[in-house]
Amino acid sequence: MAQLNRSGRSGWIRIIARRTSLVIVLGLAWGTAVELQTSQLQAAVLSWFAHDMTFWLEPGANPTARFPTAGPYNERLGYTRLPTFINSLAARGFGVQKQARVSERLQAFMKHGGFAVFHEKTRAGLTIAERNGTPLFAARFPKRVYAGFEEIPALIIDTLLFIENRELLDPRHPYRNPAVEWDRLAVAVGEWLDRALHSGGKAAGGSTLATQMEKYRHSPGGRTTTAGEKLRQMASASLRAYLDGEDTTEARRRIVVDYLNSTPLAGRIGFGEVIGLGDGLWAWYGTDLKFASRVLQAPARDDHDLQVRGLVYKQVLSLLLAQRRPSFYLAREPQALRALTDSYLRRLASAGIIDPALRDAALRTEPCIAHDPPASSGSSFVERKAANAIRTRLLSLLGLSSLYTLDRLDLTVETTFDAPSQERVTAMLRRLGSPAYIEAQGLSGSRLLGHGDPGNVAYSFTLYERGAKANYVRVQVDSLDQPFDINEGAKLDLGSTAKLRTLITYLEIIAELHGRHAGLESHELDAIALEAPDPLTHWTVRRLAATTDRSLSALLEAAMARRYSANPAERFFTGSGIHTFVNFSDADDRIVPTVAEALRRSVNLVFIRLMRDIVKYHIAQAEPQTRNLLRDAGHPGRRPYLARFADGEGRDFLNRFYDTYRDRTTDEMLTLLAERARPTPDALTVVFRSVRPHAVPDELANFLRARLPGKHLERGTMEDLHAKYPPNRFSLSDRGHLAGVHPLELWLVGYLWAHPQTSRASVLAASAAARQESYSWLFKTGLKGAQDTRIRIVLEQDAFARIHRRWQRLGYPFDRLVPSYATAIGSSADRPGALAELMGIIVHGGMRMPTVRIRRLRFAAVTPYETVIERKPEAGEQVLAPEIAATVRQALIDVVERGTGRRVRGAFADSAGNELLIGGKTGTGDHRYERYGAGGQVIESRVINRTATFAFFIDDRFFGVITAYVHGPEAAKYRFTSALPAQLLKMLAPALRPLLEPSRVRTVRASTGSVL
Repeated sequence: MAQLNRSGRSGWIRIIARRTSLVIVLGLAWGTAVELQTSQLQAAVLSWFAHDMTFWLEPGANPTARFPTAGPYNERLGYTRLPTFINSLAARGFGVQKQARVSERLQAFMKHGGFAVFHEKTRAGLTIAERNGTPLFAARFPKRVYAGFEEIPALIIDTLLFIENRELLDPRHPYRNPAVEWDRLAVAVGEWLDRALHSGGKAAGGSTLATQMEKYRHSPGGRTTTAGEKLRQMASASLRAYLDGEDTTEARRRIVVDYLNSTPLAGRIGFGEVIGLGDGLWAWYGTDLKFASRVLQAPARDDHDLQVRGLVYKQVLSLLLAQRRPSFYLAREPQALRALTDSYLRRLASAGIIDPALRDAALRTEPCIAHDPPASSGSSFVERKAANAIRTRLLSLLGLSSLYTLDRLDLTVETTFDAPSQERVTAMLRRLGSPAYIEAQGLSGSRLLGHGDPGNVAYSFTLYERGAKANYVRVQVDSLDQPFDINEGAKLDLGSTAKLRTLITYLEIIAELHGRHAGLESHELDAIALEAPDPLTHWTVRRLAATTDRSLSALLEAAMARRYSANPAERFFTGSGIHTFVNFSDADDRIVPTVAEALRRSVNLVFIRLMRDIVKYHIAQAEPQTRNLLRDAGHPGRRPYLARFADGEGRDFLNRFYDTYRDRTTDEMLTLLAERARPTPDALTVVFRSVRPHAVPDELANFLRARLPGKHLERGTMEDLHAKYPPNRFSLSDRGHLAGVHPLELWLVGYLWAHPQTSRASVLAASAAARQESYSWLFKTGLKGAQDTRIRIVLEQDAFARIHRRWQRLGYPFDRLVPSYATAIGSSADRPGALAELMGIIVHGGMRMPTVRIRRLRFAAVTPYETVIERKPEAGEQVLAPEIAATVRQALIDVVERGTGRRVRGAFADSAGNELLIGGKTGTGDHRYERYGAGGQVIESRVINRTATFAFFIDDRFFGVITAYVHGPEAAKYRFTSALPAQLLKMLAPALRPLLEPSRVRTVRASTGSVL
């Protein structure tokens, strides 16, 4: 009995256990089913976990900063490149001022492979702001987006959810995890297993909209390549959904908006990467998003409306479907996309998403992908000149190669520009294209715009404000409606502005001589003067010997009072030949002005002679062993100079000959060379045998008969000629003389015959010995006069190389000067922006201060990657003695008070009506290409451009440059001079007055306390 009782109890226990297990299993199954449907447990856990995923901004660099390394979204917005950008900027004088810090939980999640969880931006792009925060430029990509859920037509939402994520907006379950749709995921997994085990191939995707966005934004290449990558997408999407708490209703709506705004839709030439439905409609079909939304929201009133509604709906549907394989469907197989779209139209109607009338209307349409994307309706280049200058600088600062990439970065750049002044100046310069406005403003007079169409004249204006530690660009305007930047991208003949650089070089030399000799006794100075090797040294030591005031300022003042003749009758050996020069005004031909007067009146011949003295000084300062080169024909130092001349002039000839022959066949080259040689059997034989040294007599005979058809040549004569002129019998120089062509032309054709398609660099490298051999005549001792001429040319070139180094130290922008006295009056060209920088050196007392356009860069604002980078303060460099700067400043004031810049006198005043002091230098450039014949006569003259410039300073607080410019043959119709930019600066005074007011000198940003 007891045993029966025990066995009965055991049976009951087993029954109870089985039933309990069943209850537990059923409870777990029910709980799992409820959880899968409601996500309540996930909501509690994931919202708690996501709550501490935060980030904030702190001063200084973050040593533990972590940035993404892959993902199309991260690459496009520049997040993956941030470490490179930071390093590149650090090398250029910038440093991290602030950087984001992230919470431990977010840091750990990212460290273990998760994507950074935060509310991501749908749109981003480059913003360039002026000093008070007003945007000068703003690029936003995608351009056409839905601002919120309410803007999206219900028809688009219903269609999207039917295709991709049907349970996403189910209002019955406010805690649902939008990253997972379990039934769809189960089907996808089942299909994947079946295909993997049996047929192979691709399975249907189980991604929700949330995980799709994680994929195409953050996964490498925008693809899911492994199960682990899928889990990473799901985990990141789940946490992102619960950032704002357990209720995901708003998060799910935001997913719809973000997906429609960010889905990738391939790319188009002429448009770039297509992102989002709005840009997709525009780029592929030419349909505006707002128009499409209106059509799909409003009921169709008639058949026409229904047809339009059907077409627009089919375009939208096709793009929602194309997201699966965008390049395939949109770029390669649009027919496949049309078939897929039509099949979905029928499915959508069967499901009740669209009515049969819309289905039929859509099926009747054939949306055609536009042949070309619609043209951009951007602003003019004139309006974007300042912003474009910043964009170009950013390319260099960030190490980028294209504006396309730059404009898509999540970046805000704060500049020093003053937008109101920028707009006022731009508006005035644009009005200068109107003949009526020109007439009304009195700009049609002599030396202004009395000739030519004013619409062809372009203007640039740049204004800087002097700061304690930097120069700030406040205005940069250019009226040329092209990407070309006159102010900083041009190489222009700016005429007499070169006299300012020449004057400074002259005063620097005087200062150097002062430093060398001011401490000597008078008798010592007299002895030095007797043997002074150049005029400037002679004058300086004589002046120091004769005066009791030996201060540098006094000596510089005396140097400005030195007189030079303005007589144009003298001929000058410079620039490898004999040249004459003229003054701008015939009235100056008979005067002997001081240097100060010559600058004031802009007298050309004074500065030609001044440059001659500067060159003589630099030649005299060369190594002692070179000083007697021209006196002693046997001086051992002569040969290296002659060799340098032969090498340099030989290069010039070879470059010219290479341009003549490079695009010709070997036969064409030989024919052309023969045409240039003397038409005699001997000369042509030398040509033929130099080019084809291994040719046999019969080939020579054919060559000569073809070129001398009227001359009877016996076979024996041909053989004699062939034997008489083998190339190794005569030097290259002799062969050139015999043929009547330049020896290097003869050498080049022979070299190109043997080495077709040879590059210019290879020709120059191979010709070193030939260049010397072709000038072998020059090394003969009986030709001292010819040698002296060549040595003088090389000495002058060396002198200009030293002068160039002086000019470069003061901001001259080009890598060489033309070795000619004409450089003193503009032949070496200049750049308006470089002249403005020179003005800055003068007003800063000889200090070259950094020029600041970009103050701050803010990358990835309101993200865990946010980085704020500022320009570090830089020390200025004393590049000019303060005494020289003061002397030049006074001379420039004199130019405005009594000289060529007097039109500007009194143009600017302070708020009390007191005139502001103005100084400046004018310049007019008439740039022509000229070809000379025998005797130095001009046989061709072609106008390239005409320019007029005024570089100026105002009250030592502002400085800049204004330029008028006409390019091309049209320039021949214009006669304007520097009077034009001077007059324009005067006209700009009202537009600049608010900026020049003392109250506007400083604008303090409340957020940082920094001074702009």
